[in-house]
Amino acid sequence: MLASGIVLAFLSFFLNDYDIANGVLVYIAQALVYSGSIFGVALYIKSKLVEFRSEMRQMMDPKDLKDPKDLKDLTT
Repeated sequence: MLASGIVLAFLSFFLNDYDIANGVLVYIAQALVYSGSIFGVALYIKSKLVEFRSEMRQMMDPKDLKDPKDLKDLTT
């Protein structure tokens, strides 16, 4: 969507005597907001997954277990 907004802006600029129509500007603004929100949500989810994985690795690390009985609980 972002690429289509850029292409539409260039086409409108060069085909309309170096003027961009208002509808094209609105479309570009919506494309920027949409792509920014999608990228932001994707980055947020990815950071939360990395955080969750590191917490799980810490919890599952057998070096931190003090009682050998705890190790048996992890394997079952």
